[in-house]
Amino acid sequence: MASGTEPRSGDLPGLPRAAVTRWLDEHVPGLLGRGPWHAEVIAGGLSNIMYRLRSGERSVVLRRPPLGNLLPSAHDMVREYTVQSALAASPVPVPALLAICRDESVIGVPFYVMQDVPGDVLRTSQDTAALDPVARAGVAAALVRTLVDLHAVDIDAVGLSDFGRPSGYAQRQVRRWGQQWERSATRELPDMATLLGLLAERVPPQPESAILHGDYRLDNTIVDGSADPPRVRAVLDWELSTLGDPLADLGLLLTYWYDGSGVEDAAIPQGAGLTAAAGFPTADQLAEQYGTLSGRDLSGLAFYRALGAMKLAVILEGVHARYLGGQTVGAGYDRVGPAVPVLTARALDLLR
Repeated sequence: MASGTEPRSGDLPGLPRAAVTRWLDEHVPGLLGRGPWHAEVIAGGLSNIMYRLRSGERSVVLRRPPLGNLLPSAHDMVREYTVQSALAASPVPVPALLAICRDESVIGVPFYVMQDVPGDVLRTSQDTAALDPVARAGVAAALVRTLVDLHAVDIDAVGLSDFGRPSGYAQRQVRRWGQQWERSATRELPDMATLLGLLAERVPPQPESAILHGDYRLDNTIVDGSADPPRVRAVLDWELSTLGDPLADLGLLLTYWYDGSGVEDAAIPQGAGLTAAAGFPTADQLAEQYGTLSGRDLSGLAFYRALGAMKLAVILEGVHARYLGGQTVGAGYDRVGPAVPVLTARALDLLR
């Protein structure tokens, strides 16, 4: 997985060492051997927190919700664990899960431990600059294939038929994220009210349902760009997973996809410059790849791209609220707030 902060032998914010050590010794004895373990925050995420626990040559990853007050239904560790467990035998690559702690008395929130998957998390333009154009094209193709594989998984066969309400997904999303905006907003933003109203009016019919990741993007995967062809080794960050319209995942992926076609892209720190280098397809070409592989009709994709932009704006406003409250760990949070009105304006342009 991605590199992290400097390893520390003491407590990190949100990771009380003594309590975690006792729990590991009781529930997964010998996981890190008998020696002392060191912890580091894995850099990059702005929501749930991942720590690498390392002892000698062994390492695992512990994942917990963010610090501070949490929105209802958000950052559900048990839900993440459930969907990844169900997908373990599917073509969708997920880390091997090792144990889950539902007892909030241990560190204050549920958490789980998973395999530390080798590979690269491509988060910045410097990361993708290390690949040649052929490898970049291969990584993009692998990203699309993996999303198509996810949407092709038989919901009943993997035991996820009760993981969500498959029909009426987009309508519920507009309503739910509108409520999340009301809880998270740190400022007045009239464009958001306009956007939510237009989305509610234009919800398209939903012809099918699939397992959705909910936040599918390049830097939520671990890739092997040197493989022939490049491949996705693991899909991470399943906190927003559910059942619903597969085009919602594609719309959000395109929201993050930076191809340099819009001057506003540079104001959105998530993905800025990441996929603009030679070899990466444009957002439209990426969508075409998905449509060809999946056979799905993409004529209504503008709605799902607007829905994705709205959803990301609300997520970032929640992150911005935690940043203003001093409840974030790591760097980069100061650049989140300005992206919210930019994303809102982009969504309105897509609908208009």
